[in-house]
Amino acid sequence: MKLFDVYPLYDINIVRGRGCTVWDDNGQEYLDLYGGHAVISIGHCHPVYVEALKNQLDRLGFYSNSVVNTLQQQLASRLGKVCGYEDYQLFLINSGAEANENALKLASFHTGRTRILSAQKAFHGRTSLAVEATDNPKIIAPVNANGHVTYLPLNDITPWERELAKNDVAAVILECIQGVGGIRLATPEFAQELQTACRRHGTVLICDEIQCGYGRSGRFFAHQWLGIRPDLITVAKGIANGFPMGAVLISPDFVPSYGLLGTTFGGNHLACAAALAVLDVMEKDNLVENACKVGNRLLEKLDSLKATQPHITDVRGRGLMIGIELDIPHKEVRSRLIHDEHCFTGCASTNILRLLPPLCLTEEQADTFIEKLKRSL
Repeated sequence: MKLFDVYPLYDINIVRGRGCTVWDDNGQEYLDLYGGHAVISIGHCHPVYVEALKNQLDRLGFYSNSVVNTLQQQLASRLGKVCGYEDYQLFLINSGAEANENALKLASFHTGRTRILSAQKAFHGRTSLAVEATDNPKIIAPVNANGHVTYLPLNDITPWERELAKNDVAAVILECIQGVGGIRLATPEFAQELQTACRRHGTVLICDEIQCGYGRSGRFFAHQWLGIRPDLITVAKGIANGFPMGAVLISPDFVPSYGLLGTTFGGNHLACAAALAVLDVMEKDNLVENACKVGNRLLEKLDSLKATQPHITDVRGRGLMIGIELDIPHKEVRSRLIHDEHCFTGCASTNILRLLPPLCLTEEQADTFIEKLKRSL
């Protein structure tokens, strides 16, 4: 049997990692400014994380959600305190797409409605409802194209208010910093007006924090820069530093009932041990504050580089979620960064470099990246 060939691959086999550094099977070292799609939050193979998983696996790897799992209760309590949502409820699943899928279902159950508003260039996942809310017709199969979703321009409140006034919208789903869409930021004015309009018309506001959340923006959630408090918050990626996990944070306005949502693997013992270790390290090492500090340094250095480097047309982002827009395709620049400079970055569209490093990136590593980027350009 062969692998189903849906990923274009660099011919590099990464076999080891530590902090913001990874190594291939030939022993070549790389600076990781990609974090495996923003998944690596506390750094590769952090010893606290590794020990927590080993210890849990020695005791119990998995049992079903038909019995008490005190690790889930500990995670809910810890997460609520760290992020400022102690009055919310937590539902644990396995991925970001699942988180958005369940959030959209909850919104529809809660309102009795079927319409969804999503932003142009949004990416919310690849499962049925999540992919329909994703503004990319190439990945929406005919079975998913059910006419539930209207895509509207980010930061232009007028069309959103017009659609909400029809009083048939179950949910608005919003990335406060678009990832795949090219690191485009929602403005505080737009977000606050959108929240007000949602409340006026009985629509659930979902903030998709799967990529931009969990400290990446320099606050625990990116929406906390915008002065809003959504009804539902979806998280994944950095929540367990590479162990598959997702979650929905649910307002107290939503009343649970048996069978309303369900999952086989969600919130399993190993995943919860991983997520608790992530919170331990984030607090102990002040990683949210570090993301803010090092991110600001990167943005300043990139702005300075933009002034002298004609290929850079724009730099935008918050914390350690940064987009570098180029006037040339990113393909060759990324190839030079990887093969000549031994540095991983992400990308968006055809001409945007996307930086999503572990939150433990140091100022020295940030400066090293700037030099590597200079040479590659």
